[in-house]
Amino acid sequence: MGKYGTIAVIYGSDSSECEVSCRSGEFVASRIDGNEYDVYEIYARFGKWSLVACRKRNSMRVTFPEGAQPQVDKTDFSVTLLGQKVRFDFAYIMQHGSPGENGRLQGYLEMLGIPFSTCSSYVSTVAFDKFACKAMVRGQGVVKCAPDAYVREGMDLEAFCSKVESTLRFPVFVKPTQGGSSFGVTRVTEASGLMEAVKFAFSEGPTVLVEQGISGRELTCAAYLDAGSVRTLPPIEIVSENEYFDYDAKYNGHSRELCPAPIDGADSALLADTTAAIYSLLGCKGVVRMDYILAPDGLYFLEINTIPGMTSASLVPRMVRTAGLDMTSFLSTVIENS
Repeated sequence: MGKYGTIAVIYGSDSSECEVSCRSGEFVASRIDGNEYDVYEIYARFGKWSLVACRKRNSMRVTFPEGAQPQVDKTDFSVTLLGQKVRFDFAYIMQHGSPGENGRLQGYLEMLGIPFSTCSSYVSTVAFDKFACKAMVRGQGVVKCAPDAYVREGMDLEAFCSKVESTLRFPVFVKPTQGGSSFGVTRVTEASGLMEAVKFAFSEGPTVLVEQGISGRELTCAAYLDAGSVRTLPPIEIVSENEYFDYDAKYNGHSRELCPAPIDGADSALLADTTAAIYSLLGCKGVVRMDYILAPDGLYFLEINTIPGMTSASLVPRMVRTAGLDMTSFLSTVIENS
């Protein structure tokens, strides 16, 4: 018997990643052990939290039509269903972007004392901001980080672009410091395209990171907690048909994900050890995926995904399958070790 009985899977988001989040959340909800837990699916967007489906132990999934979906009582994180108040023991957060990935949802649950599947509010906040996360990781000397530059909306863009031209080599990647799924990201090959790319990135948030491009192999590795130990999953090499691993490559089949990555034993060990070290350094919880570039001069850290995609075609489920693990058992491990 597990520690929890009633699991709320929260998906949807206030960001451009809402659709992907729903697909991830529905997949996770469908794979949580129905013999062990009652599973409730909550669609949360712009402050409205609705119960869209539930699955009681050893029962079929029941959906609620739009307009008749019970609303979550945020004062105690509960829902009233058929006249009975149901309080959730545990939250499995599958919100990509705000508020589930930037620490806000975690802060709410922490105030109520409700355990959840992801990193703490503090760690989520730091990891969600690419510039802040790189600054923390860079200072520990466990992995290389590409040179970069940071700008906030309202700063002098001409002066910033001039600084980038003089300090970084092209191509560069211009990206919002917060967010995922490559929304707002542009690969810029020459200085004339920099200003437009920065303005485009501002469409996703008020702060932007310009990062020097590193030539090499794109790799990703995930880690999770099991019985107090950090464990890693088989790494993946991403081979994009596009200029880089953009939204189209990620979700429209224009890339190949090779799992396990065809790298030698030393590089594989380096990837696993680095991922575990960063996981422990930041104090992560749950499933966390980290992205890298393996260049001729070493391994470069790109970013952390504290709530990685969990559709049937996503990277972490592929890693789980390659490791020979059962997805339902894996999710139980995440839940019981959070």
